[in-house]
Amino acid sequence: MQGRGTSASFARPKVWSDPRTWSATDLLIAINVIVFLWEVADGVTLGGSDSGWLYYNGVLFGPLMSHGHHEYWRLLTSGFLHASIFHIGINMLSLWFVGRAIEPAIGKLYFTSIYFAALLAGSFGALWFSPDVPTLGASGAIFGVFGALIMIARARRISLWQSGLLPILLLNLVFDLGVAGISIGGHLFGFIAGLAGGWLVVEYGEKRDRRAVVLGGCVLIAVLAVVGSLAVAGGSGLLPSGSVI
Repeated sequence: MQGRGTSASFARPKVWSDPRTWSATDLLIAINVIVFLWEVADGVTLGGSDSGWLYYNGVLFGPLMSHGHHEYWRLLTSGFLHASIFHIGINMLSLWFVGRAIEPAIGKLYFTSIYFAALLAGSFGALWFSPDVPTLGASGAIFGVFGALIMIARARRISLWQSGLLPILLLNLVFDLGVAGISIGGHLFGFIAGLAGGWLVVEYGEKRDRRAVVLGGCVLIAVLAVVGSLAVAGGSGLLPSGSVI
């Protein structure tokens, strides 16, 4: 499937040695992997450890965004950090599966907009639930892409089960709900943001061809997530504990 604004006839063929030909999914995976290698070089072990300059200066942590501290970049940087090789492996495998399904269908711009809106919404959810617990990972954004995919597939009457994507989503849900130290708030709000982004693409991008509304809606989600994050970063949270997105 091709999304509006894309053309299979004039698309530049992918050349791995030329990043200009990569999809947004490829670029996001590459960035996450490069950042993780930086983490490892900085002291994080493959099995998982909380150490290094990158970790301490990039992880999401409410107290460093409130009470006189203004390290707001953590809302974004935490979405590119991972705790272990297993953590980034699960996330990047999921991103590859879902990204290659939805990005060609809606286009790079819509896909990227939903990804970052969901990332910031996931940061808000993590802070609202457990602001004083260090949080990191791309799962909030990835669950947002899952949410968008559900909306797109529903509108186009595509079976997620037959496509093999629903089992991947269920596997992630089982993993996230069954493993200690998972940010439920991060996943939940990332997913909700993705559902909203997918709805915008269907209702305004595809049915009405109003790209500005879709992009404006994603920006609004991101802005509300940032404002909400700053409001709850200094609070006590809804849950006593929770860690990795």
